[in-house]
Amino acid sequence: MYSLYPPLLTGNDTTKKRQEIKQYFNNTYDIFEKIFEMLRDDSVFYKKSEPTRHPMIFYFGHTATFFINKLFLMNIISNRINPHFESIFAIGVDEMEWDNVDNIQYEWPKVKEVRAYRKKVRELVNHLIDTIEFSLPITQEDPMWIILMGIEHERIHIETSLVLHRQMPIEFIKELPECDILQDTQETITNSLITIHSQHITLGKEKNHHLYGWDNEYGKYEEDIKEFQASKYLVSNKEFMEFVNDGGYTNLDFWDEEGQNFLKRTKATHPPFWVKTDDGFMYRALCKIIPMPLYFPVEVNALEAEAFCRYKSQKDGVTYMLPSEAEYRAIYIQAGLQEFYHLKPEDANQNLHHLSSSPINQHNFNGIYDVVGNVWQWGRTPIFGFEGFEVHPAYDDFSTPTFDDKHALIFGSSWASSGNLIMKHSRYAFRKHFYQNAGFRYVISSNVTKIQNDYEEDVITQCQKDYAQDNTYPYIQKASLYLSSTQKALDFGCKTGRSSFELARYFQYVDGVDISARFLRVGVNLQKEKEIQCKEKTLSLQTFGYERIKHRISFKQADPHNLKPEIQGYDFVVARVKHIDTFLENIKSRLNPNAIIITFEIPTHKEFKILSQEDGYLILQTI
Repeated sequence: MYSLYPPLLTGNDTTKKRQEIKQYFNNTYDIFEKIFEMLRDDSVFYKKSEPTRHPMIFYFGHTATFFINKLFLMNIISNRINPHFESIFAIGVDEMEWDNVDNIQYEWPKVKEVRAYRKKVRELVNHLIDTIEFSLPITQEDPMWIILMGIEHERIHIETSLVLHRQMPIEFIKELPECDILQDTQETITNSLITIHSQHITLGKEKNHHLYGWDNEYGKYEEDIKEFQASKYLVSNKEFMEFVNDGGYTNLDFWDEEGQNFLKRTKATHPPFWVKTDDGFMYRALCKIIPMPLYFPVEVNALEAEAFCRYKSQKDGVTYMLPSEAEYRAIYIQAGLQEFYHLKPEDANQNLHHLSSSPINQHNFNGIYDVVGNVWQWGRTPIFGFEGFEVHPAYDDFSTPTFDDKHALIFGSSWASSGNLIMKHSRYAFRKHFYQNAGFRYVISSNVTKIQNDYEEDVITQCQKDYAQDNTYPYIQKASLYLSSTQKALDFGCKTGRSSFELARYFQYVDGVDISARFLRVGVNLQKEKEIQCKEKTLSLQTFGYERIKHRISFKQADPHNLKPEIQGYDFVVARVKHIDTFLENIKSRLNPNAIIITFEIPTHKEFKILSQEDGYLILQTI
């Protein structure tokens, strides 16, 4: 499959740069649509690869709506193409715990309608690339940056969609000519350890870097790495099979609490792409099932990789673990690697040159194999923000919802990785039970990474303000005097969730909604954990008297001017939004008769009457 490399942000000819970006955009769009041709027929678009994910039709529409939603948010376009699509296809790859996709049943559009929508988006983006003003080098403030953001977002979904395709039953997938499966080696490979020399590691990049980056790549982190040992090869299917055959999935000594919960929930007994037969195991490649390639890298989640390390530690009498982020960079440097454009296509199995893994002895980098490409490598470092980390206003929750010590970094890229995914500074992380095109190598190390997640001062400040004892939300009590029903309330712009908890004192059901997952996470965690820390302040459901009403609240992430279909049926609304008249126009059909609305600016909308004008807020009612 022909995949272009991403363009540089630098240059001195904007006309030429437009052409480079246009080619890269259309190549990305073509690849994404091509991989959906693997679905056997249109009915498969409405099936899920596994229960916690959306049907495939969602992902097919999602990447196109991302362009429109971000362009609209940043005022680069003033009109949407299809507001309904741009709502239902809005949130994608790593749904937060409060976005349980099983709870929402949409009437999904027809595949041909989504194809037609994607065509309109392609036409619009091509037009914008031809016409929007920008200068070189392209910076994060340029409109063209948002175009690049949309392209790189779709590159992420090329890879994650290929994983979902592979998790589909094989009868739902058809084999395309591009589905080339590499041959396993006939050699016998025994893993061993390579010494990685001590060195000072600096991670992160400057804002003026010449390649596109996501927010988590910028800033700086330094660590002195002591000498350690790393496995020469990625762990192969053959090496991992020893763990399986020795009862690794049934011996709970090898699994931590999260891993044991994973086993209990999934009943897993072997890696997901192994197919058990009467004669042993076959192997699920992308488009077909083949005899087990023993020397392809095993593909597992982080919990399985960690369990293997504990098993091997017990067996060998030494302590094995997954590499840290800084240790991986030390391996990268010792391997002599620089940036993706210094590699020839045959040097590494990445950028969709093939649509399968390759033998673990095929790509040698100064004595250590598959440092980049083939499959991603799980690490032991949870993702965090470097010193100087800042969110981008167009995508303020790309990274920060994952800064929770629960999302493990993956290193090195895979055969399905392209674009930003194969760049030196890229940083991606997933919850440990997630499957990607990911395996692992193990290390013996005494290095300790110290992480300080003090990047979110604005969230901490908002949290302290919201949960202050003197914050009584007087408008809730005042508005309650006008209510004819206390069944369901909408708290829009709920930030860290305090006001939603207060509303739950009055209403049987409360939707706490905010556009930022960063703020929502505070309320979600308090609801789930019962007690959380907000810097030096301890927040407790019991202290606030919320323990008996917490079940009434559902936190959701949404755009106030692009509401999802399930946001409806309200008796009461708190509207902390900009452009109140636009919001009222959008919300009016979702309200019950005589609904009460609290606003914080004076509207001119004629279908609502002002019942009371208080200090800092108004109480409205539908007419």
